[in-house]
Amino acid sequence: MYVNTARHNFAGYRPGHALAEVTHPDGSPLRLVFHAGPRINGHEAAADAAYCVGNRRGVDDHGQSWPTDVRSVSTGDVVKVTGPDHWIIHLSVDGPGFFPVPEPTLLVPLAGTRPTRRR
Repeated sequence: MYVNTARHNFAGYRPGHALAEVTHPDGSPLRLVFHAGPRINGHEAAADAAYCVGNRRGVDDHGQSWPTDVRSVSTGDVVKVTGPDHWIIHLSVDGPGFFPVPEPTLLVPLAGTRPTRRR
């Protein structure tokens, strides 16, 4: 999952927008896992399941939840879905669903997407 850090990112993802890969607090990449079956029967179903976890509505098939210090998944973010034969598709989160996009090229550190604590 990549969160969009570009200005006006909630208007949707555009190639060239800066994205940050979602990580665990230790910096390791967050990999949500969903097994193919009746519930996950294609790349859009997998993206939708990841979206739900990214909005703190459930966990993946290994019980993994969304990091508490990362904002929820929103319009303009990008989901990377890898299939059982190692195929990869990138889907932008769009109002009515998901839209295929090219692989993101501008990646930035996640630090800018984590909320700062007020004193």
